[in-house]
Amino acid sequence: MGRKVLITYKVMPADVDVNLEELKSKIIESISDKCEIKDTKEEPIAFGLKALKILVMIEEKEGLAEKIENSILNIDKVESVEVESLTLI
Repeated sequence: MGRKVLITYKVMPADVDVNLEELKSKIIESISDKCEIKDTKEEPIAFGLKALKILVMIEEKEGLAEKIENSILNIDKVESVEVESLTLI
């Protein structure tokens, strides 16, 4: 059995008016076939802007983390996505 990887993605919405619950639902729908979603939470940034933190677990496969990142980035109203942490388990 392959090793697992825990990844935390930090997703920035396009603006402060984006409904984060709807955005979170779209993200989960977009990536749930590629990974196991372990946790989601909102993180205040500044002036009412909040980021979404998405914790996922994937199989250790080349290119899979980038595929997930690109899937999130292609969702309407997502400004940016970055890998905040990556841990082998």
